[in-house]
Amino acid sequence: MPDPKATDAQIEADPVIDTRLVRKLAGILTATGLTEIEVEQGALRIRVARQASQITMAAPLPVAHAPAHVAAAAPVAAADAPAAAPARGEPVKSPMVGTTYLSPQPGAEPFVKVGDKVTAGQTILIVEAMKTMNPIPAPRSGTVLQVLVTDGQPVEFGEPLLVLE
Repeated sequence: MPDPKATDAQIEADPVIDTRLVRKLAGILTATGLTEIEVEQGALRIRVARQASQITMAAPLPVAHAPAHVAAAAPVAAADAPAAAPARGEPVKSPMVGTTYLSPQPGAEPFVKVGDKVTAGQTILIVEAMKTMNPIPAPRSGTVLQVLVTDGQPVEFGEPLLVLE
């Protein structure tokens, strides 16, 4: 394990994997439902990802039931709807992996709702990453056409959060 008093130069010269950090990152994956997380410090880069086989093992259970086949067709149609929406508006994408929060605190009014007019730089939601609340600003002024995420939903880097007209 790296010496907590070691300088960045010492860490870069002798990168040693901190197993506590790896376990903490794995815990974040489990707690948030994310599939991958990566951190970098100097020359040391740690990426923790769930194996695809773990994710696909959970999927066969709903598929085994006949009603699940009908339900499986609905998400495909729902996935096509957000893709069609950017033709009328511009998606605002997540700049990081984390958990979305639509309001400044539990029980408070959301930052924005469908139909709200926003100005460039106005906070539209929060993405929590590694216990840090990151306000996500509107990239430009416009009207909120769609909110594509729910409160407390895990998001990946580049995932559309909402659509601005």
